[in-house]
Amino acid sequence: MRADATFPARRILFLLRTYAVFAAVFVLAKPCFMASQRAAQQFAAADVWAVMRHGLSLDLSTALYFILLPYLLAMLQPLLLLLPERHRQRGRRLLRAMLRAYFALAALVVGTALVADASLYGFWGFKLDASALQFIDGTGHALTSVSAGFVALRVVAIIAVAALIDALLTAGMRREKASAKGRPRMLHEAACTLLLLLLLPLVVVGLRGGTSVSTTNVGQVYFSQNQFLNHSAVNPVFSFLASFGKSTNDIPAYRFFPDDELDRQLFSMAKDSASRDSSSTAATVGEVPVSRCITTTETLPNIILIIMEGCSGQFTELGGNAHVTPNLTRLAHEGVYFSRCYANSWRTDRGMLSIMSGYPALPKTSIMKMPSKVGTLPSIARTLRQAGYATAFLYGGDADFTNTRGYLTATGVETIVSEDDFTSEERGSSKWGVCDSITFDRLYGMAVAPGRHFITFLTLSSHEPWTVPMPTRFADEKLNAFHYLDRCLGRFVERLRKSEAWQRTLVVIIPDHGILYKDQDETKEIRSHIPMIWTGGAASGPQRIDCICNQSDLAATLLGQLGLPHNDFTFSRDILSPRYTRPFAFHTFPEGFAVVDRTGFNVYDLNARRQTVGRSAEAIRTGKMALQLTADDLRKR
Repeated sequence: MRADATFPARRILFLLRTYAVFAAVFVLAKPCFMASQRAAQQFAAADVWAVMRHGLSLDLSTALYFILLPYLLAMLQPLLLLLPERHRQRGRRLLRAMLRAYFALAALVVGTALVADASLYGFWGFKLDASALQFIDGTGHALTSVSAGFVALRVVAIIAVAALIDALLTAGMRREKASAKGRPRMLHEAACTLLLLLLLPLVVVGLRGGTSVSTTNVGQVYFSQNQFLNHSAVNPVFSFLASFGKSTNDIPAYRFFPDDELDRQLFSMAKDSASRDSSSTAATVGEVPVSRCITTTETLPNIILIIMEGCSGQFTELGGNAHVTPNLTRLAHEGVYFSRCYANSWRTDRGMLSIMSGYPALPKTSIMKMPSKVGTLPSIARTLRQAGYATAFLYGGDADFTNTRGYLTATGVETIVSEDDFTSEERGSSKWGVCDSITFDRLYGMAVAPGRHFITFLTLSSHEPWTVPMPTRFADEKLNAFHYLDRCLGRFVERLRKSEAWQRTLVVIIPDHGILYKDQDETKEIRSHIPMIWTGGAASGPQRIDCICNQSDLAATLLGQLGLPHNDFTFSRDILSPRYTRPFAFHTFPEGFAVVDRTGFNVYDLNARRQTVGRSAEAIRTGKMALQLTADDLRKR
């Protein structure tokens, strides 16, 4: 073969080599990812091979995206032969410079995605996607969950991985340059371009994952009942890029049913309880008889709503850890204990909004970060403010994080106390701001002040990096952090109990969400199972209410007990109303949703489009309707 005839073959070989590098990186990244999670996840050597094998289709498809630019440049290369000789070499150098810059950028993107995925999975329990960007707001507060050493090590890892990938890619360029001999002919170059054009349909088919109606998607690699293995098979670059176009203002259209098939009674069954006689001594919740939970509504009580960061049933008696939170256990037995309450979501911005506005959470949408929407939501604060309450919010961290201040202001909170209202010494007591022992003291001062008030307090210390100002009680740093929160809560309640304000105060205690702890991912019921406790002198305990409900039901239930209207809370149900005859709880997370009803705990995976936990098709139907109704309602606001 003549030397000049080798140029087309070199171009095609170069593209194949580039494609092989990206594909190999993605495949080999899987065992590295699994090894990074070894401390929390159990798997066998055979599982590693299964993960690589089932994830291969998505890896091969994703690798194709990264050769699109080199593919295009290879097709256009014959145009250089149309240039004068003096410009031809300059054109080649320009193409090589473009390729080098592209390879460096691609290597950085892939390296960052792989390292970030392995680093974040231990905190969140799902694969890297664009929702991670919602916590990057320019303030640096997202980094307070981890130490400087943690960040530095990840930066070094990203640089090392990116440098390795770049070296593999540019090695192909060096080999191509070294083997270039002779003068390319237009006929040969045109033939190569024609061949690349003919191969283009195969590239498109590979990008979309075949010729069927269904295109390449994350769920195609799911193969196991073990969600960790499914997650390990997912390509994190594809997962991120596929969700990148879905901004925080995007409201997905969940179209499971035609509008005329939607059960619009799903959430509207318990809206009349505020009109019932406030002196009634009993109501029926499904088949569970309960008495009133507030001693009297003749004089509206002060209300303190304590939202406990991350403290789901995992760290209480619900998860067999009563010794970790003994004060919470005691308060549950002394007060009104809602033992079958479930969180609506997996993050604070979602959970807090569900609690305060009685609005369910969507899997990947942060409603709190939608200024045009939050002002249209109902809220406990706004309703109580109209009833004569002074409303306040207390948090030891940054009230501007995830648009919290914007949401609070738009929904009727008059006074916002955050880290800026504490001394510099107090602000340095926690990685996130002011530690709970100090903010609970501030809460006490606000609670005993004269006047009728509604105070919402979001705790802070039971959060990564789990460092608390207390001698270590448990070797497990997470248990230790929740024990610290419990001590602060117990001390506050006992101080309030001794004050004159106790008898006229209702204290509502509820977590915002659960966390990934050991193997307790979203396929485990305990992850979203939370305690809700009403205590204080205005609570008519002790009593236990074993009715399935959501944290979003607090709004209508509380207002119903106070005899105040709550019809504007579209999705919040008064679970103490005689009309609450269809108990179920609905929980969302980035990859799907869970439903708890009389059949038990059921999970639906939106990526795999199938039920992964439980056997109740009716429960999944309920969850799909709840998701579609919520998204439709939000879109109209």
